[in-house]
Amino acid sequence: MILPVAKLGTLALRTICKPIAARLKKEAGLHPKFRQCILNIAQDANHRFTTNMQRRIYGRATDVEIRPLDEEKAVHAAADLLGELFVFTVAGAAVIFEVQRSSRSEARKEELRNQELQALKQRDEDLAREVELLKHKLEEMEQLTKGRGLSSLFSFKLAHGHATENGKASTQLIQTKSNTK
Repeated sequence: MILPVAKLGTLALRTICKPIAARLKKEAGLHPKFRQCILNIAQDANHRFTTNMQRRIYGRATDVEIRPLDEEKAVHAAADLLGELFVFTVAGAAVIFEVQRSSRSEARKEELRNQELQALKQRDEDLAREVELLKHKLEEMEQLTKGRGLSSLFSFKLAHGHATENGKASTQLIQTKSNTK
């Protein structure tokens, strides 16, 4: 249930951020202090950087003086940069959120697999111990039956609490016969 809601939430956030970015670009051009700040960013950082990059790509000289942009172009460029930066930041945050959510989900699945594996190993060890115990009991029974015959088998059952009512009666009968001899 949480997966579709989270995915829809991040999709809605990305969809909503585009109009917010457009509004931010519009307001950036109108507010006087913010306008001056983005003019400085647009003139100094953005325009000089892109011009130098273009000159290097085309193989032209980069030590030539760069003419500043006119104010409207600079405001427009800075507002576009600001809007794109906002959209990119929101999209990046959504991707980071999705990756973290996915890694937590995978960690939970891995923990469940490890617990199941441990339970299977424990069951295997318990069964191995039980098989060894049964082997020892079988060897003990074989030793008793080789040495004494069939009557020792019934006394072995009585000693280990495996006899039934009929077994008790037959064992008592056998013991009575052996005592009378």
